[in-house]
Amino acid sequence: MKGNRNTLRLRQCSDTVYMKIVHGIENYKVRGPAAVTIGKFDGIHSGHALLTEKIRTCNGMTSVMVTFETSPRSVLFEPGLKKLITDQERNAYLKKKGIDVLLILPFDDDMIHMSPRDFIEMLVTKLKMKYLVVGDDFTFGYQGKGNVKTLESLSASLGFHLEAIDKLSRDGLVISSTAIRGMIENGQIQKANEFLGHPYFIYGPVIHGNHIGTQMGVPTINLSPPEDKLLPPNGVYVTKVDIEGRIYHGITDVGFKPTIEVPTDHVVVETHLLDYSANLYEKYATVIFLSYVREEKKFDSIEELTAQIRQDTKAARAFFESENESLATKEKL
Repeated sequence: MKGNRNTLRLRQCSDTVYMKIVHGIENYKVRGPAAVTIGKFDGIHSGHALLTEKIRTCNGMTSVMVTFETSPRSVLFEPGLKKLITDQERNAYLKKKGIDVLLILPFDDDMIHMSPRDFIEMLVTKLKMKYLVVGDDFTFGYQGKGNVKTLESLSASLGFHLEAIDKLSRDGLVISSTAIRGMIENGQIQKANEFLGHPYFIYGPVIHGNHIGTQMGVPTINLSPPEDKLLPPNGVYVTKVDIEGRIYHGITDVGFKPTIEVPTDHVVVETHLLDYSANLYEKYATVIFLSYVREEKKFDSIEELTAQIRQDTKAARAFFESENESLATKEKL
């Protein structure tokens, strides 16, 4: 399955760096030996970060993350599985990490039925793979028959170095996308962030709302998350918002805005930025979730809602003050 290649321009320190997004292995152009890791990387949690750091620091090799257009788990076992991180969010996040290539493979019938050996031979031949790092529970190939022992045998016969990394744990729990998904579904944002190794976030364009927030004296920005994005429970959260590299403090409502909207089944992410108001429509924003405040509630009047938003704003300010952060906007490092 052929696709387009897209190049994202990055800035790391003072140098210009490029991460290529390549759809289909037939579009990959060999630039030298490759250091490779493989997975769906849902959430890009602490364990995934360790794998990407391993390939990024292989001197003299092209770092290649191999992933799939659709999650094998969602195709084979759990149709409709929500994503911790959407493809758009993943690409935006990875462009800051210094990876050379994100290679996206189709998870089609041919891929599903490919034997473990054929899959690895493809990577060795097409990518010139000389180093492969995976988690110690990694499985691959038809019916998941390939594992680390399979890779140990293949590394000797096909001539690449293999490194299998032990699963990371925290508080007695293995760090995994499944565990983190459960935390977010239960509103345990701070715990999920600890396991992720970075804050859970929602990324997308700022869209037009009904402008009632402006009329209330609490202007907001709205994001409409994609249907496949895993969202925390409806409610109010302390957040930060990254817009074009500037960080703003905020208070965010996830839900249906029941006080002012007609009934709908589409969730909106609405954020009031503290001490800042400007036209941000059509800009891209990253809403970074830090702490749960309260559940979403329908109020009897706009006046009651306005009063509650001001209380929520106080809670957000108290949170940031406790974290010793200035409420002023600042450039992202």
